[in-house]
Parts: sequence; C-alpha cells; structure tokens
Amino acid sequence: MADRPYTLLSCGMSVDGYLDSAGNERLRLSNAADFDRVDAERARVDAILVGAATVRNDDPRLLVRSPARRAERTARGLPPSPVKVTLTRHGNLAPTAAFFTTGTCEKVVYCPSSSAECLRARLGPAATVVDTCPDGDVDVAAVAEDLSVRGIDRLMVEGGGTVLTQFLTAGLADELQLVVAPLFVGDSRAPRLVGDGCFPWHAERRAHLAQVRQIGDVALLRYALSERFCAECGA
Repeated sequence: MADRPYTLLSCGMSVDGYLDSAGNERLRLSNAADFDRVDAERARVDAILVGAATVRNDDPRLLVRSPARRAERTARGLPPSPVKVTLTRHGNLAPTAAFFTTGTCEKVVYCPSSSAECLRARLGPAATVVDTCPDGDVDVAAVAEDLSVRGIDRLMVEGGGTVLTQFLTAGLADELQLVVAPLFVGDSRAPRLVGDGCFPWHAERRAHLAQVRQIGDVALLRYALSERFCAECGA
C-alpha cells in the first residue's frame, strides 16, 4: 500500500479484557502516572484517532494536557495538540462534542460517501469531512493513506474496540501499548478490547513483546507489531 503513518495503538483494559464497564459511568482503568505517560505519547504524535462511539460516549478532549509539552510543540512550529481524527459509519456526531469544540488543532472526520453530505452540513466549519468509500464501513487503509498525504507521520489510535479491531485486522498497526489494570469487570455486556476478526498474530505467529513496565498498580505491555517498530520512541 501507499505510505502510511507510523501507527501506535494505545489502550487500557481490565485483567479480564474489558475496556470499560457496562454502566453509564466511565471506568477508570489507569492511574495518574500512566495518564501522564499517555500525555507524553500524545505530545509526540501528529494525530490522535478515536471512533465515533468514543466521541459520543466519553466526550474526550484529546488534547495534550501538560503546559510544558504544549509549549515544546509550539516551539517546534506545531499546534499545541495533535490533529484530532474520528471515524463514523452513519455520521451520528454532534458539533457540540468536546472533540470539536476544544483545542485549536485541525479536526478530521472520515465517513462513507452516503453520510458525507449530511455530516458536512451538521458540522460546518468544525471539522473537515472526508468520504472514504461509497457505503458501509470506513476503509481504514484509505484513512491511513489520506492522513499520510495530509502530513501525518505518526498516528496514535486510542480506541474504542471497533477501531482497534479494524486497525489490527487490517495489519496497519506498528506498535501496541496495552495497560492492564488490576481489576475485573465480569460483565459480558461491557465492551471488550477487540471484537471478532482475522488477526495477523495468532498461535503460529505470536506478536513480539518488546517491554514490560510497572507503573504504580498497572502494567504496561509494549508489543512490536511490525518491522517499523520504533524501540526508542516513547515508553
């Protein structure tokens, strides 16, 4: 395929493999020290990508929190926070979401052609809407190629489970930073780390565990998923 960004998947899960609880209140999986580590990773990338369900359910700001890191980015001629990217099948996104209203960075939304016109009318100048295929699911390979054309060299994908599954099964991930929290969710209604799919890593082709690190009460597992894995970048 054409050039694509170095793609880092970053997420946290419970010991039994869940991203969140089944309730309305968001489950806090990590701790302050790990949140700061993630903030440092955000400061190193050109764009942060999440799925539309994450935008709707979690209302994330997706900004670099540290003033020092924002200042360092600005000194390099970059916006204080990376470009924000989301994917949506049906265009069900509100322009009042924090994704669109916070930060001076560019916001880009990828959707099928069938949803593009209505989504452009709804979002107006809040975001650039890009259609990647006539209908159905967003083509994540086309998204990666388009981001590369837009000057994105390093992409951080923060979830949720559907988006993580799409990037992994498409073979578009170079690195996985997985934080395991010392708790169980124990509810099959809760969202899991990934859904069903044909993954490049399996019993006959295991992923390479590049690093294990304790951060307070959580464990960071860092996996190299491609030959492009950059051992000295982050973590």
